[in-house]
Amino acid sequence: MMAVKETTDQTFEQDTAEGVALIDFWATWCGPCRMQSPVVEALSEKMDNVNFFKMDVDQNKETATKFRIMSIPTLMVKKNGKVVDQIVGYHPLEPLEAILQQYTD
Repeated sequence: MMAVKETTDQTFEQDTAEGVALIDFWATWCGPCRMQSPVVEALSEKMDNVNFFKMDVDQNKETATKFRIMSIPTLMVKKNGKVVDQIVGYHPLEPLEAILQQYTD
């Protein structure tokens, strides 16, 4: 069982360099982010072939700026260190799982 790990400006590149990673860009004050978090948690328990991370955009402005994260929640999918998808706004579990499966097959 995987859990969603915190990632920071300092560890982001290293954390997301290998395999498929989903990064949840969020903030404590963001309502839709609070709805998205349990979905990401549930996916992390379901999909052990994906690494799950969350990044607080208020604490980690460098990475959010680098990837032009303008609205949150934004879910970024990286495969072997390259950004392959970016999903903006709240999304339920099934569509997210389908998106991630494209990159894990």
